[in-house]
Amino acid sequence: MSTSEKNIILEAIDLSIGYPSKKGASNCIAKNINFQIQAGQLIGLVGPNGIGKSTLLRTLTKMQPALSGTIEIHGKKMEAYHPMELAQLQSVVLTEPPSSKNLTVQEFVSLGRQPHTNWLGSLSEKDFQQIEWAMEMTEISAFAHKKCFEISDGQLQRVAIARALAQDTPLIFLDEPTTHLDLYHRAYILKLLKRLSQETQKVIIFSTHEIDLAIQLGDAMMVFSEDGFFFNDPCMLIEQGKFEALFPKDSIEFDAKTGRFKIRD
Repeated sequence: MSTSEKNIILEAIDLSIGYPSKKGASNCIAKNINFQIQAGQLIGLVGPNGIGKSTLLRTLTKMQPALSGTIEIHGKKMEAYHPMELAQLQSVVLTEPPSSKNLTVQEFVSLGRQPHTNWLGSLSEKDFQQIEWAMEMTEISAFAHKKCFEISDGQLQRVAIARALAQDTPLIFLDEPTTHLDLYHRAYILKLLKRLSQETQKVIIFSTHEIDLAIQLGDAMMVFSEDGFFFNDPCMLIEQGKFEALFPKDSIEFDAKTGRFKIRD
């Protein structure tokens, strides 16, 4: 086994995703999904609304079953893992704000340690060290004792990422982490994810509408379009013309030289 093969964290093989219908037949949203992701990679998941991005994230995190195909983590089929084992392998940051904003920032980040605590939920010295490290990595230690409702949306997104870091999983999934943020904070969050993937060697997969930023920062990208699912590094996807198929050409066009979208006159 080569070094690159040893570093493969997540793999999908002939994966089909969708929902079972009431009549028993399956409503397939996307099929022929294949990819291998290595440690330390930042992966952007892009595509038009309603094409299957969230469905893929839910399938990869076992929130819903795959229609067919295989998902492997560290070379082992996902179905073979116990739910508690999966909680130590993957963490998820959803678009929704925390259900209780009355928690302090530190208390919310501490929730990430639940899969590692004993049956009493007691935090050990190692747990506290991991929580402190997660807050330092996301630069939120300065307001650790503030209530979650007292901080901005951009800060709250960093708190959610810190909770995922505190969980200390090799895989982190984020569903549109830049929603409701201004341009500065969108760029800040994606640059933070890039730095975290490099420094921690975790795999970070995020769905986003910030396609231009994902092209600039991503090590590889998953692209959903009407033509199917594609996975490659951004430069190869540009050469293959995969971004040009994302939106109607009469309104938006992709400039392959700059890697950016622009509105047609």
